[in-house]
Amino acid sequence: MTHLEPQPPQPLEPQPLEYQPLEHQTHEVPRTSVLRAVLGPVVFIGFLLLKFGKIAFIAVKGLKFFGTAASMLVSIAAYSFIFGWPFAVGFVLLILVHELGHAIQLKREGIDAGMPVFIPFVGAAIAMKELPRDAAMEARVGIAGPILGSLGALAVHGAAIALDSEMLMALAFTGYFLNLFNLVPLSPLDGGRIAAALSPKLWIGGLVLLLGMFLLSPNPVLLLIVILGGFDSWRRLRDRSPEATAYYEAVHPAFRVGLAIAWIGMVVGLVLLMQVSHVERTF
Repeated sequence: MTHLEPQPPQPLEPQPLEYQPLEHQTHEVPRTSVLRAVLGPVVFIGFLLLKFGKIAFIAVKGLKFFGTAASMLVSIAAYSFIFGWPFAVGFVLLILVHELGHAIQLKREGIDAGMPVFIPFVGAAIAMKELPRDAAMEARVGIAGPILGSLGALAVHGAAIALDSEMLMALAFTGYFLNLFNLVPLSPLDGGRIAAALSPKLWIGGLVLLLGMFLLSPNPVLLLIVILGGFDSWRRLRDRSPEATAYYEAVHPAFRVGLAIAWIGMVVGLVLLMQVSHVERTF
């Protein structure tokens, strides 16, 4: 029987370390994805125009809608780059409903006006070819847009509940906010036209409100509204001519009361609707 003698442990020889630099990896967004996001809506719209081009051309020509349709397509393409084309289409349609409220009331008042023109990231506008006769007429035209626009957002809200769609709910929330923002009492917003029939001094409050919003969250659109609204308010408030005085004093007191109730009611209602329709974006 043999006995094995234990061997002492052999020291490990240090192995030289070889330096291998890590490869710097960059994650680049494929150009094809960007092109698809930008050109997707345009290609889709182009397909519709090719398929239904003749019918669309006749309809556009008959309704004198070409300028509006073209500006709508440009706005959809711009918004789709950020929000995706389904939301962009819905958002532009909500703006259209809002502007149609103005257009319908302008026609009822007998005021000649053009078709809505859309401006990406600003909204849309209708150029009046003649001025309202008094502040009451101006206020009726101003409040008609938020009324119809809010009803349009409410319809989208109902569709969102029926279809259990977060995207439609977010679209309804955006529509409520759009119409609420337009009720701020400062020209060129609709609230500025409403304030003209109540008290032009309300423009000062609207100017302070928007200026505060701009200081808290700088935005070029807010700055543009503050500049335009401030200049227009200053010009109109300093006008002491008999014609300007009669323009505001021609409003019947009962109309002022009804207008104030409708205005405050819409503000409160839209704030509440925004609360119940707010969702975190997951789409």
